[in-house]
Amino acid sequence: MDPTLLTNRSFWNDREPFSFGKFPEQLPAERLLEGCMLFETSGSSGKPKCVVISKSALLTSATAVNEHLQISSSSCWGLALPLHHVGGFGIVARAYAAGSRLEVFPQRWDAPAFASWLKKGRVTHTSLVPTQVHDLVENRLAAPSCLVAIIVGGGRLDAATGHGARELGWPVLASYGMTEAGSQIATQGLDFLKYHYQPSPIPLLSHWQARVVFKELLEISGPALFSGYLTLENGIGHLTPRSSSWYITSDRVLLEDRLLSLLGRADTLVKVLGELVDPAEIERELQTLAECGLAIGSYAVLAVPDARAGHRLVPVFERQVAPEIVAAVFANYARQAPGFRRLQPCFWIDSIPKSPLGKILKTELLTRYENQILGNS
Repeated sequence: MDPTLLTNRSFWNDREPFSFGKFPEQLPAERLLEGCMLFETSGSSGKPKCVVISKSALLTSATAVNEHLQISSSSCWGLALPLHHVGGFGIVARAYAAGSRLEVFPQRWDAPAFASWLKKGRVTHTSLVPTQVHDLVENRLAAPSCLVAIIVGGGRLDAATGHGARELGWPVLASYGMTEAGSQIATQGLDFLKYHYQPSPIPLLSHWQARVVFKELLEISGPALFSGYLTLENGIGHLTPRSSSWYITSDRVLLEDRLLSLLGRADTLVKVLGELVDPAEIERELQTLAECGLAIGSYAVLAVPDARAGHRLVPVFERQVAPEIVAAVFANYARQAPGFRRLQPCFWIDSIPKSPLGKILKTELLTRYENQILGNS
């Protein structure tokens, strides 16, 4: 679909539900679905599921982001993310809300081509995922002077890669968001560009209320919240409306004076020898120890169930990663890691499975690991 068609008023005024993905053959006759977008997501039951969010909520989010980044009608949003993800669609919504130009990257991701396209289209603002930023740094590409800000979402951009990007002129800003929030919940402002890049803290956007509940879990409330979930089964959609004005996320955070620092996801914590461990935190430690020597998406730490220890921590590396880098990182990590955080021998794989946005598919990776280990036993 031509993304520029989505900047027409007729699209935003259309009351029919809209989806970029697989549409259910039969929708429930619910007024809640009128004027809504359906974004596919993964359900805990394994059944296909969509987040239902109104166009008005999406425009509320878009307007707040535009105000936060001082977007005007003379700005230009550049789209280099998939439209069927809220991060990509949010760029279109922001261009429409601001009445600004929208430029669309016309090909599959390629860092040098992307840099040239930005300059040619005089793009001022865009959004990228950490993998894309890593590619810009790896290729030592200089940012065009027209670029004002890059919102980095879809995962945490580590400090070392962020520093490398800033040195090349890329104005990267950390953000935090999710589909249920219509995209952004917190985004660093332009004033953060005056200082060295850090992945936190991240200021909450003006349209959100937030609080911390239970064990450091973030809970949010605001006009950009989703309306409910639509579960798809045998071609039929089953709607479950959101039951509260507050939504509890699965993210552990530190929240002080509307400044957010991410601590990790509650649903990734596992027990190792009776101690809680976050494999994602260990991945970040390995990245820091490697000093940008490990490409984002080229490695992961799996929590493999174990009858005695609860879980074993297995580092997985793509074969393209230099063994000497892995050896050096492991030696540094072993010197500081307590016993319950020790890593098992490396598991090497040709290619780690990832989503279109570069997120590692941990469940699929664990299945591959178990199948190969069992197949060799």
